[in-house]
Amino acid sequence: MRLRLALAVGTLLVAACASVAHAGPGDELSVDGRGTVAADGTVTVSGTYRCVDDSAGPVFVSSTLVQGERSAGIGGTRAVCDGLERTWSNTAVVKEPAYRAGSARVRATLMRLNAGGSLGLPLPGFLATQESDVTLR
Repeated sequence: MRLRLALAVGTLLVAACASVAHAGPGDELSVDGRGTVAADGTVTVSGTYRCVDDSAGPVFVSSTLVQGERSAGIGGTRAVCDGLERTWSNTAVVKEPAYRAGSARVRATLMRLNAGGSLGLPLPGFLATQESDVTLR
């Protein structure tokens, strides 16, 4: 059973890498230079995006926050792909160790889930990525 699971995961990773694409015409992503971190560990990062077509599957903006050795996913936002510039904001509660005010880095991805993977699972198609320095306050 473990071998089957390992093979399935390997197949998904290969398929995901094969589906990586650069930003198409009109697909854009940015990260704001400021984020927030609250006393309870709630972190919020944001930015803007633009995408033009979500007919092949739903599109999301995901983000990862990196500070020192700490790295964690900070939520995900469903994108509206109508060609207009829109804002995104992702929030998560991150504790032990919590993030602190100061310099950090955000890695954001505009990603479409493409239906019809070889195992019947949706596969990611990367439309745009952005990595930016931010200041948490």
